[in-house]
Amino acid sequence: MDGLITRGIGGFYTVVNGDEIITCKARGRFRKDGIIPLPGDRVKISVKDDGMGRLDEILPRKNVFTRPPVANLDALVMVASAAPPVSNTLWIDKILGLALQKGVMPILCLNKSDIGDTSGMAVMYKNIGFTVIQTAVPTKQGMDELREAIKGKILAFSGHSGVGKSSILNMLLPEANMPVGEVSDRLGRGRHTTRHVELFSLGEDTWIADTPGFSAFDSLDLGDRSNIKELFPEFEEYICRFRDCEHIGEGADCGVISAVKSGEVYESRYESYKKLRERIEA
Repeated sequence: MDGLITRGIGGFYTVVNGDEIITCKARGRFRKDGIIPLPGDRVKISVKDDGMGRLDEILPRKNVFTRPPVANLDALVMVASAAPPVSNTLWIDKILGLALQKGVMPILCLNKSDIGDTSGMAVMYKNIGFTVIQTAVPTKQGMDELREAIKGKILAFSGHSGVGKSSILNMLLPEANMPVGEVSDRLGRGRHTTRHVELFSLGEDTWIADTPGFSAFDSLDLGDRSNIKELFPEFEEYICRFRDCEHIGEGADCGVISAVKSGEVYESRYESYKKLRERIEA
């Protein structure tokens, strides 16, 4: 039968097929061939008389992420905060760019909008063309809009500790009962609360993956330097004299640099572009 891996711990994999939940172990050849089953994988399994399942085949993946290990995402919800711990635009741009690079729908969730000003950031990213939802857990602001945006998708939530990722997940899916870490007032950042990747059903064929640690979705997945400008779609409409222009330097003939100077391209986005290039080079 076919199924979906929702969790993998210690060599055992939880596979869901309709209303059935089967615990499986992978065939021995998986290890021999260097194949690692991941949450989000669509698989073919067989079930023994004692009810134990075996992973026989992993069906073709449409995408795969390294950190955290998860496959076949349809959407990536990037949770940012306008109140401590405040999210910086470089990190937001990295995650949004990674989603685009993997062919995943990026959704920017600006949380804690009840105690911090998210309006300016919301306008900027909406103008660029991203889906932006302003949320506040205590007042349930944006929750219906978020549910509608993720309906029918396999998706992951990414966010530094303390931005409210687990609180939003608990609001969407109370039975998941995610532990919520307290934000340290002294350090201005959150403690780690999530330890592994697991898919949770929201119904209507919607699956949410919680992801571990504040460094979830690592930039190693971004590829090489030549790919970086493709992750900033607003650059495309500005024509440079040279087709292979890297949009770096003074660039009198660079349409992107001219657009930054005139305010048509947001300066923070251009700074993120340069910094991501530098990190890939390093």
